[in-house]
Amino acid sequence: MVSASHLSSVRVNPLGTGLMTLALVGAIASPTAQNSAIAQTVAPNQALTLRADVQEANAITGVITARGNVQINYPARQIQATSVQAQYYSREKRIVLQGDVYVLQAGNSLRGETVTYLIDEGRFVAMPNAGQQVESIYLVQDAPPPTGTTPPGTPPFNPKPEFKAPISAP
Repeated sequence: MVSASHLSSVRVNPLGTGLMTLALVGAIASPTAQNSAIAQTVAPNQALTLRADVQEANAITGVITARGNVQINYPARQIQATSVQAQYYSREKRIVLQGDVYVLQAGNSLRGETVTYLIDEGRFVAMPNAGQQVESIYLVQDAPPPTGTTPPGTPPFNPKPEFKAPISAP
């Protein structure tokens, strides 16, 4: 187990201009002066927070790689995720999580070996290990029974009606 002092944190806010805002704490790379100024104005609920044992940011490719005990928190979309590794492709606005991935979004969950999150589309694509499956658990809200819409004199709904003897052809 790694102590909290060894964890690094990257806060990422993809802007419409393709520029990303980073506020790095104990990470390997550091933001530019322009990004640093923008990072201070980003509201906490708009940022995506990425925590891991080790992180690398490549300013040329725009890829941030996080390895070991990866945790993602994206409050704007009610997303929390864990994995062994995560790569954030800032130019494509996608995140690829690998290794025992678990994603929780608004009570719904997804497990798989590799999960790609397409940020602009708000869509997850999950892939299993060979010979295995991915698992999703969705909270389904049952619609409440309509009230007062049944005409008077109509018998109540019976989900198990009596079966009648089949009518045979003459």
